[in-house]
Amino acid sequence: MSREKVTLSHVARLAGVSIITVSRVLNNKGRFSEATRARVLQAASQLGYVANTAARSLRGHPTQILGMVIPELVSPYFAELARAAADAASQMGYDLAVFTTSRDPERERERVGALLGGLADGLIIVVPIGSAAFLASLERSRAPVVLVNHFGAATHLPVVRADSFEGSLAAVRHLLALGHRRIGFITGAAHSSQAAERLRAYRECMLAAGLWDERLVRPGDFTQRRGVEAGHELLSLEDPPTAIFAASDLTAFGVIAAAQARGLQVPQDLSVVGFDNIPTAAHSHPSLTTVGHPIQAMGQAMVDLIIKAKAGEQVRDTLVEFPSELIVRESSAPPRTPGEKI
Repeated sequence: MSREKVTLSHVARLAGVSIITVSRVLNNKGRFSEATRARVLQAASQLGYVANTAARSLRGHPTQILGMVIPELVSPYFAELARAAADAASQMGYDLAVFTTSRDPERERERVGALLGGLADGLIIVVPIGSAAFLASLERSRAPVVLVNHFGAATHLPVVRADSFEGSLAAVRHLLALGHRRIGFITGAAHSSQAAERLRAYRECMLAAGLWDERLVRPGDFTQRRGVEAGHELLSLEDPPTAIFAASDLTAFGVIAAAQARGLQVPQDLSVVGFDNIPTAAHSHPSLTTVGHPIQAMGQAMVDLIIKAKAGEQVRDTLVEFPSELIVRESSAPPRTPGEKI
């Protein structure tokens, strides 16, 4: 079937419902069952209908709005990405509409559908968690879509991402160079491809040093609350770590809180390293050693790619990668020597 000829009728036929029902589901108006809704969304995704509709709208009725779908706004890292994209969009005469997904694949699909259904002229998806089939449907649509910090399924969609692997290697090597041998790690969210890269780097570095111990790894979710919990778990070990690398700055702040609650001093008793370099990292007490991304440059690259796609330029298979940077501050130091006085 030609990609330019997909209609409500085609979606209705594939889903086994009426055209009116398809319209109601796609516009989220009227009454319909969850089962019907799921069938219609699956059919629309398979045919690329929502995005094709957007493509026709873009040619005739630009909104001067760019859409951005992010996991959550409570994360300072995602908030900074949104701010950088908004700044870049404003310079090009666009507004930025930000939708959140709460890390729910179905909600991500809904937000993408709404924005590509005519609300926005192009779409930025940060750390997409949708399936490979979902990404493939976006490819077929030819709508202006850019993925950010995507390390998952192969795709022809343009991608802007910042390194997570090399930065994590630098963080672990920094702690090793200080003399630490028991280095704990708290992972990020299970479905995050960025988190997987950070865990991979930690594991490879510790294995290479002959220091791998799976007991020193604790699951996390990028939150401060989980940092407190995992920090207590690691510090309760019979042979606790002298340093902990956390997959996010918020998690690192939780580790510091756990250490202080146990009467430990950072970095004298425990070195802590985070990831993201959120604004508060430089102003915490102690200031946080962390890994940072060039957020402003990333925001500009996202918007540049969307504008190029809208103008009909070829951006298929474009990959724009940025390096990360280890930023050494006060929260990391050599471990205490045996018998050293506090």
